[in-house]
Order: sequence, then C-alpha cells, then structure tokens
Amino acid sequence: MSKVKEGSSAAINRTDVKRKSDRELVVTRTFNAPAHIVFEAWSNPELFQRWWVPKSAGMSLLSCDMDIRTGGAYRLVFSHPAFDQPMAFFGTYTEVTPHKRLVWTNEESDQGAVTTVTFEENAGDTLVTLHELYPTTAALDEALAGSAEGLPEQFAQLDELLAGR
Repeated sequence: MSKVKEGSSAAINRTDVKRKSDRELVVTRTFNAPAHIVFEAWSNPELFQRWWVPKSAGMSLLSCDMDIRTGGAYRLVFSHPAFDQPMAFFGTYTEVTPHKRLVWTNEESDQGAVTTVTFEENAGDTLVTLHELYPTTAALDEALAGSAEGLPEQFAQLDELLAGR
C-alpha cells in the first residue's frame, strides 16, 4: 500500500500502512504527545470512543467496554445504516504494559487478527506501531479491503484529539 499523509497538528505526521507479509499488516504514525497521553487515548474508553470510528464510515459506536489489563476483555458494538443489526467486535487483552504496549485478540470470527500496539516516546513525541497478524492471507486481504482502509483516518482523528488535550 502507498504512504498516506494525514494530520491536523502543527507538524503534519504521516500514517504509513504497509503489508509486511502475506499475513501481516503494520501501521505507523508519530504523534506530537508523550507516550502516557497517547496510551491513555487507547486505554480510556471515553477517549477511545472519540477517535476510533472513521467519520467517513457512517458508523456509530454504540458501546465500548474495555477492561484494559492482561486477561481483561473488550467488546465494541457498532451500528451502520446498511446493516440490519449491530455488529460486535470483541476479544481479550493478552498483554498490557502501561504506556508501552497493548496486545489483544480479535475473536469475533476465526479469521480475527492478533493486534499489537507499541508506544515509543522520543523527545516528547510518540511513535505508535500497530501490528496485526492474521491467521490466513485471505483474512488479511479481507481486512485490507474493509476496515484497514480507515486506519489513516482513525489515526488523523487521534491526532486531532491529542492536539486538543
């Protein structure tokens, strides 16, 4: 995939979306905020709800339950005018290292990825790396055709949220 330039802060940061292998997707972006603030936006349900759903998707996040601890669970329920009923995405946090790393499973289907997000602070900015490992090539292909398209927009929305904090 090509590099996409998004952003609204004084320094415009790039969201890079790359297919690393047949089953891996890696997304990176630097945010102009310290790691503990960026981590909070990923781990506080009230903040997470404000940036996670791409505005252009026409979806609403109906509920956001997040028990952010190793062994804790999450459940996100979305609605969309094209769907007859709400859709749920859920899984388990397999690793939580505050301000450094989140790892969770996506258990809504047998094609769900394991997602790892790392937060690397450097001089007050934070490099976020989102790595998804899918069980099959077809699962990654489907993700790239669907929800992964929204990642640059999601990260731009996170940038906007952080700029306002």
